[in-house]
Amino acid sequence: MKRINDHVSVSPQISPEDVAAIKAQGFVAIINNRPDGESPDQPPSATIEQAAQDAGLAYHYIPLGREGVSAQMVEETKQVLEGSTGPVFCYCRSGTRSTTLWALSQAGKAPASEIISAAANAGYDMSHLAGHLSQK
Repeated sequence: MKRINDHVSVSPQISPEDVAAIKAQGFVAIINNRPDGESPDQPPSATIEQAAQDAGLAYHYIPLGREGVSAQMVEETKQVLEGSTGPVFCYCRSGTRSTTLWALSQAGKAPASEIISAAANAGYDMSHLAGHLSQK
């Protein structure tokens, strides 16, 4: 898990057994950015969703696949982050897609340099998004 800021952390793929530890770390919601079926060893989103519900966590499925980022994905991410009462845990295969959606959801809320820096501090290069992040 890599912390982007006090409100958002990202991670590679998780398992249902990881959800209790995520809850214990104070997270209130999970965002799954990995489409089902990318890998045979990947647990289905419904399995993670059930584990999240059992743990009392909100669960949001915003898959980012080969078709790329859409305005709807960015808006859904923004709504989840703004609507959560505590830290949000986001995951995909490596954490990059989750970081991308977080970064794009912050466009206009913070300077592009701050968004890129926060992502870089977590180990993700979002400099290629600078033009998008500078727009409101």
